[in-house]
Amino acid sequence: MPPMPYMEQATAPKGDFYLIKKEDNRVINAKYDKNMKVEMPVLPYAANALEPVISEQTINFHYGKHLQNYVNTLANLVKGTEFEDKSVEDIVVSAPDGPIFNNAGQTLNHALYFGQFMAPQKNNVPQGKIAEAINAAFGSFDEFKKQFSQAAATLFGSGWAWLSQDKEGKLVITKEPNAGNPLRHGNNPLLGLDVWEHAYYLDYQNRRVDHIAAVWDIIDWKVVESRLK
Repeated sequence: MPPMPYMEQATAPKGDFYLIKKEDNRVINAKYDKNMKVEMPVLPYAANALEPVISEQTINFHYGKHLQNYVNTLANLVKGTEFEDKSVEDIVVSAPDGPIFNNAGQTLNHALYFGQFMAPQKNNVPQGKIAEAINAAFGSFDEFKKQFSQAAATLFGSGWAWLSQDKEGKLVITKEPNAGNPLRHGNNPLLGLDVWEHAYYLDYQNRRVDHIAAVWDIIDWKVVESRLK
């Protein structure tokens, strides 16, 4: 399965996870409908658009190689199984621990991850409904940043820090090892930060905390808000 093209060459992919706005050819995150297919998502920006926060070299390795490998492996693993025709989200929820879950988790995690970014913007803060939800849950955006950054920095080994909605609709921060995703626990994922070393090592070496601090400049809060239920 070859990598999907970048934005400037993109045509609409199959499935409902990403849509292309025809007026500016920009890929946007569609309403989260638990219907992601086992295929590569299209990047909503050029490979160098996130520099200097995330370099083109990291995008080429992280998206072009790591994510592609998860997608290819998952597609092969589910052939002839009960999961063959299921969405990635359904596989994440229902697959037992093991290779199918690991690759489904990482396929979904990375689709959400790469879909939530935009070109760097200083003083980048959420507005509207997502800002209201963050303030209600954590008191302020600054307090949320502090708690989320702490969760990401202190996760031992490889994994993810997540902002998600619990079953009552409240925003919560969780730490998930390895391929973990909030869907596994009945929560709705909104924002995920990859703290596997391959996400930042080319740009920051072992300085995970510096990477976490820089990422706030590239969060597309409109995309995060679109994932609210």
